[in-house]
Amino acid sequence: MAPPSNRRSGFSKRAQYSSFFAYLAGIGGALVGAAVLVVSLVNPGAFSGLRGVAADAAAPAGRAVAAGRGESSSIFGAIGGFFMSGSRNAALEREAELTRVKLAEAKALADENRRLKALLGLPGDEVRPIATARLIASTASSTRRMATISAGGNQGVRPGMPVRSALGLVGRVLEVSGNSSRVLLVTDSESMVPVRRAIDGVAAFAQGRGDGTLQLRLINLGLNPLKPGDVFVTSGSGGLYRPGFAVAVVQTLTPDGAIARILSDPSSSEFVVIEPAFAASLGMPDAAAGAAAPPGGR
Repeated sequence: MAPPSNRRSGFSKRAQYSSFFAYLAGIGGALVGAAVLVVSLVNPGAFSGLRGVAADAAAPAGRAVAAGRGESSSIFGAIGGFFMSGSRNAALEREAELTRVKLAEAKALADENRRLKALLGLPGDEVRPIATARLIASTASSTRRMATISAGGNQGVRPGMPVRSALGLVGRVLEVSGNSSRVLLVTDSESMVPVRRAIDGVAAFAQGRGDGTLQLRLINLGLNPLKPGDVFVTSGSGGLYRPGFAVAVVQTLTPDGAIARILSDPSSSEFVVIEPAFAASLGMPDAAAGAAAPPGGR
């Protein structure tokens, strides 16, 4: 005789209680998960403390992985450079000659600016970094673009401080724990940076698109003056980012601006510098406090 299709726990009290508590645990877990999801959507900063503790715990391992990644990339770069050394050396020699001329011109302009600022009594541009840290992790496929650095409140880092690498702007500090911090990258969809074209100061806003690129939106609409290859830097508007940080280079044009590629890619940046907000470096505490939490950031 075939067994019945409906399986029951029989008359065993242990089996009945086990099934009951298993269902109860599953329902309870679903309710807790739903509650956590609702809280995270309504108040995104509610679990920042737990995230900070987890980031501090994972920071040593992250530093070791980042160091290994940097060493491996340098090894593969050395192997590739061995086979391409001839053509690259010729191109580098031409580039170095042009760079010497541009460097001399830039030095002359810097000396002139320094003399004019001294004459007008304007403050200098020298800003002392808050800390230097290793970029130990960054999101690559998530819709949110975040990174983790190995410096936190113990090193003087505060929310809202700009973060940059040798190539340009990386983002701003979003959350701070003891020895690590979360950084909102400029490519995140909630990041908005005032920028200007380096050659003539055409003003725009750079907003992250969540895919590693930036949307440049011109402030003055009309005939689009941009062209591929234009470099954009921070303008200093808003009091958060110091003017002159390299941000992005234009790739393709749009009706109201362009799509740009960031210059400081977090995946290839090993060390970063955390600096005070631009307004704070000028001795404007009120403006710095407002710039530390720009609207739209979470």
